[in-house]
Amino acid sequence: MSLPPLLTQHIVRRPQRIALLQHIAEQGSITRAAKSAGLSYKAAWDAIDELNNLADQPLVERSVGGKGGGGAKLSQEGQRVLRLYQRLQALQAQLLEASEDAGDLGLLSRLMLRTSARNQLHGKVLNIEPSGHNDRVYLELARGLVIQAQITHDSTVRLELGIGTAVVALIKAGWLELHPVDPPEKTGNNPGENALRGVIEYVAAAENGPSEVRIGLPNGQTLCALADPLQLRERNLDTGSPVQVEFSATNVLLGTPL
Repeated sequence: MSLPPLLTQHIVRRPQRIALLQHIAEQGSITRAAKSAGLSYKAAWDAIDELNNLADQPLVERSVGGKGGGGAKLSQEGQRVLRLYQRLQALQAQLLEASEDAGDLGLLSRLMLRTSARNQLHGKVLNIEPSGHNDRVYLELARGLVIQAQITHDSTVRLELGIGTAVVALIKAGWLELHPVDPPEKTGNNPGENALRGVIEYVAAAENGPSEVRIGLPNGQTLCALADPLQLRERNLDTGSPVQVEFSATNVLLGTPL
């Protein structure tokens, strides 16, 4: 089974994050793995979230409780990705020798995708519905979770989107709205809105400005949102709370591997 194209690019572009998987396999703890990799605990989890979101299945699994207070380990998919990374390390010297010019790798680097969006979710196109000058694109994420994006028809053509095309959905943290979980009869009323249910895994309060909220989705992917602390308190949302994450289809940007 091949890896998602965006995850493969990530392995090539940012090997230090894949190397974190090696430390987790050896240490059995995010805290110890982060220290070995020279990262803060938060930076380590940000890296893991990004990798999990780009993969078809989570690469790292957490265990809660037990002797030592729990830990972390690689999933079978994580072990497979780590083996691939180790093989790529062996090929790296050959790649450098084969390049015709020192600028070759710089050119490739400029052509690969980089983005400031905190939420980058790997998926594939499930369906495309034309609507005037726009297209409604339905994306299937890991484990069958579906979201919608609205883009212009010109963008659909330019990205060469079709059923089954691998894409990455980009959503800025500030575009996500957090609400208490509504009764089932009240969800899905607005066809232009995405509504995903999850659980708040942590809330990082800032001295000034919005809090950073990490939400675990049932498919193993994660979302990062920015929320006003007062609004969180008014809605009784805190670590461990079930939450409904809403965002407009127009705020979902799409990217495809080169």
